[in-house]
Amino acid sequence: MKIFIDSADIEEIREACTWGIVDGCTTNPSLVAKTGRKFEDVLADICETVDGPISAEVVSTEADGMVEEGRRLAALHPNIVVKVPMIAEGVKATHRLSSEGIKVNVTLIFQPAQGILAAKAGASFISPFVGRLDDIGQDGMDMVATLVGALANYSYGTEVLVASIRNLNHFIAAAEIGADVATCPFSVIKQFVKHPLTDAGLATFLADWEKAKK
Repeated sequence: MKIFIDSADIEEIREACTWGIVDGCTTNPSLVAKTGRKFEDVLADICETVDGPISAEVVSTEADGMVEEGRRLAALHPNIVVKVPMIAEGVKATHRLSSEGIKVNVTLIFQPAQGILAAKAGASFISPFVGRLDDIGQDGMDMVATLVGALANYSYGTEVLVASIRNLNHFIAAAEIGADVATCPFSVIKQFVKHPLTDAGLATFLADWEKAKK
């Protein structure tokens, strides 16, 4: 499973990339707004740092506007993937952009039929949101499992990119289901290396080593 970092903070993106585990990056207007920087400047820095797909989201809500924005974003760098919302106009835009050879990530997917439509329209990635479903009392990972299982029956060539990952359990469940990608905030990625028994074991080993040197 590929790991993308869900961030527009270039410093944490750079740090995550030094770990050698980052396969791509996802951003959205909210993440970019938090940086206080121009959208194009943020994208330029990310493109210089991340060697993999970089999702950049449109803000238009009509297909023509999405296509115009998508073409402009895709022209910035070969790694740019145009991110569009799962609405009817977004499906139209996905079809048009993908027909031009532009990669599209359809976002804000909350039920399997949305994902299947996006895949059929030509999306390179589809982004089911698990955390937000959990927030309203639904099991987000159950939805992802259904979506992955349904798409396995066909050959759309679409990758399931699990988004809104809030914790280690979400990540492990995505891997068990066989999702293609998990996109995670750096705060969640840092959870992957932590365990109290690891810390305790290392402390014991180091203490024993100090004793052995005497």
